[in-house]
Parts: sequence; C-alpha cells; structure tokens
Amino acid sequence: MTRPIVAIDGPAGAGKSTVAKGVAERLGYLYIDTGAMYRAVAYKALQAGIASDQQAVVALAMRTEVTLANIDGEQHVFADGEDVTQAIRSQEATRASSPVSAIPGVRKRLVELQRNMAAAGGVVMEGRDIGTVVFPNAEVKVFLTASAEERARRRVEQMREMGIEADPVKIAAEMRERDLRDSSRAAAPLTQAPDAVLLDTDGMSIEQVIEAIMAIHDKGIGSRE
Repeated sequence: MTRPIVAIDGPAGAGKSTVAKGVAERLGYLYIDTGAMYRAVAYKALQAGIASDQQAVVALAMRTEVTLANIDGEQHVFADGEDVTQAIRSQEATRASSPVSAIPGVRKRLVELQRNMAAAGGVVMEGRDIGTVVFPNAEVKVFLTASAEERARRRVEQMREMGIEADPVKIAAEMRERDLRDSSRAAAPLTQAPDAVLLDTDGMSIEQVIEAIMAIHDKGIGSRE
C-alpha cells in the first residue's frame, strides 16, 4: 500500500510550516513547503525587476528550477541552485508572493513540480490549495486556521527571532488583506476542501496541534484499511 499524502491547507500565518514539519518528522514522511516554492519565484521576479509583469513572471517560473533539500534537519529552498531559504522570508518577498501565486501560469508550473515531488506518497504537503487542487484525492486533509490577531502574534515572534522588528497591528491588517486576496483569486482560491477537517489553533501550542493532526491522520488511515 502506497504511503498516504497529508494535505494541510490554511491562511497565511496559521503555523502550517512549523506544524507540517513536526507531523512529517513524527510520521517519517517528506515535508514539502509549497508556499516557499511560490516565494522563490516571487524572489526571482523581484531580483529581475519583473514582478509586476505577469507574462514575464510566468516565463520566469517555467525556466526556474525550484527544489527542496533537507540539510541538517532543516528544509532549504533552492532556485536554480541558489539557496534562497533566508532571502524568501523578507517582507518584500512575502508581499510579492501572494500576487505572484495568483498567476495561473505560475500555479500550473509549480503544481506540476509539487505533484512530481509527492508521486510516491509518504509526504506532508502544506499550502493553500493542496486538498482542493494539487491533491484532491489526498488520504488526509486538514484545514488549519487561527484568528488574524493570533496569526499576527506568531508572525511577529518569528520575525523577532530573525532579528526583524514588526508592528503586530500592521501585520494583522496585512493578514486580513492577504486572506481576502487569496480567497477571492480566480486561480485555485484559498478554501476548505469539503472533506478536510477544520482545526482552529487559537490557544493551542504547536505540540497540541501536531497531536491533533496525528489523531486525524491515524483515524483517516484506519478508516481506509
């Protein structure tokens, strides 16, 4: 039996990356951060000065090789061989990633890469359209969410750990704006798959969220045996 695909979707700042890493470690699965892949394309577009030109961004995405590698227990993101793991977390790349990810041609290219990465199963993949578009037949689906205020608090803490100061009120406003943009875009909008389990993480620790998803995984896989 092929090992299952665990699809974790949700809005920006919901803690998908941290939780997905933890779940993948517990299961011994491959962790795939699809958001980082879109950030990599956005970063390359910014570097080339073409982020506002959709046609040029699509052409860039088509010729850019985005790969992921586990180095010393941490996932690194490479764009054409360049390690862009830290660069794609800048505020500029973060802001650019949402409009870039809404471009149909970019999504088509990266969805193809994501499906190739997960073809053998045994992966935990997180993003915004994994359970609805990338892998609608994923065996385990979770829609991870939290209030904009809670997500902003987490993002500010994350940025401070990187030595970056940020205003939580401004970050929360940006979260709401991105939620609206991501959920209303024409190409693969952010939405909960009908068969996904909704998990509101307000007031939950990372370990509690991981435990909750492990329970969902075990229940989902058990029902298919």
